[in-house]
Amino acid sequence: MIEIKRSPLGDGEFNRGVFAKQDIKKGTLIHEAPVISFPNAEHEHIEKTLLADYVFEYGINHTAILLGYGMLFNHSYEPNAEYEINFDNHTFDFYAYTDIKAGEEVLINYNGDVDIDDPLWFNEGKEDKE
Repeated sequence: MIEIKRSPLGDGEFNRGVFAKQDIKKGTLIHEAPVISFPNAEHEHIEKTLLADYVFEYGINHTAILLGYGMLFNHSYEPNAEYEINFDNHTFDFYAYTDIKAGEEVLINYNGDVDIDDPLWFNEGKEDKE
């Protein structure tokens, strides 16, 4: 249903993203990403690495690293997918928020909700320089 390909959205070394291999209907479960969680108190160690830009909040007291394709979904303020945290299964479940066409990149809002348009942490300060 999905695959990893080069994305036109990134400007980093890898520029990867998640793409639909077939048409995906709104509401379809796209991917279940298993979670490795750690206490927020240990986040200071992750901050010293590239992983800091890829972790997700996992409840009040924990942060999560997602396995599978979970950390490879790119951001959009107009996403075609969303995710829900499944604490019972320890997964992040990604669903189609809209119909997604084959070949289209699957995008989520990094703010955690499709309607939140707060600036993202990795863009802080960039607006001032432009």
